[in-house]
Amino acid sequence: MRADRLITIILLLQNNEKLTTKALANELEVTERTIHRDMEALSRTGIPVLAKRGKNGGWSLLEGYRTNITGLKDNEIKSLFISPSIHVLNDLGLTTDWSKARQKLIASIPSFLQKNANDVWNRIHVDTSTWRQSTEKIEFFKILQQAIWNERKLQMKYDRADGKIVERVVDPLGLVAKGSTWYLIASSNEEFRNYRASRIESALMTAEKFSRPEDFNLAQYWDNSKQKFIKSLPRYEVNVEISPSIAQRIGFTGRFVQTLEINSPLENGWIPVKLCFDTEQEAIEYILGFGNQIRIVHPITLRQIIYDMARAIVDFYEQDNFN
Repeated sequence: MRADRLITIILLLQNNEKLTTKALANELEVTERTIHRDMEALSRTGIPVLAKRGKNGGWSLLEGYRTNITGLKDNEIKSLFISPSIHVLNDLGLTTDWSKARQKLIASIPSFLQKNANDVWNRIHVDTSTWRQSTEKIEFFKILQQAIWNERKLQMKYDRADGKIVERVVDPLGLVAKGSTWYLIASSNEEFRNYRASRIESALMTAEKFSRPEDFNLAQYWDNSKQKFIKSLPRYEVNVEISPSIAQRIGFTGRFVQTLEINSPLENGWIPVKLCFDTEQEAIEYILGFGNQIRIVHPITLRQIIYDMARAIVDFYEQDNFN
């Protein structure tokens, strides 16, 4: 509804120093023409919206203007009160502050809505840790945060995946928690890179300031980076037939295998399945683990490798038993 959209525009402008027509249109999923009409409507009602033209232009509210709109819808309250990951808050050292802020927030809403907020905490819980949690030690995590907030250059030593330790002076732009793993997003010579925080061997916040790129959006950057990484991953696809006895287990595959396709059972009851691994070696280890419950259809070369390895295992134990 238009009334909701106009209120949202006011709140967006109130919470941001300036927003372009394009940014508002994208946020509200409308055309830029609609945004211009909405701004005219707001101006007619006495809301002091200001337009600045040019390269760095955009819409803003008159300095010092604050709306007294406080109404929150039920779903809006639920979205605000969904608990973030306790694991992430602990890493950031914000658990206590979050708890205090939550109490202040609930005290600020009408009493008849407070029960809804409490219900959210008791019905939805977000846990980003793994079942077998192996906490990575991030010795310089506080320094990373300080450098990000203070916009100071960071001098660090980093242990690359190939085992080589390199020295870097970077502009730290943000931290991203992927599951239980933290990544530092930083730039150097206008090139953005991701650094696994647990591989940072040393870190020193320098006295030199840097300027954050005005158009940098951490969430958008991470999403694009993640998609590029996924596309770059190796793929090794295998067509197999599985015994009905493991049909349920195949859905709970490990971290290195993906079930691409499950077809209707054959006349003998076995089920054609297409699996995807990162490497041939991972396919070998996975399929061998199921013994005679998985039959390889394609590639034929993999069938021969599995056969040779199985024969080698049998020969090894036969020799052990008879000597």
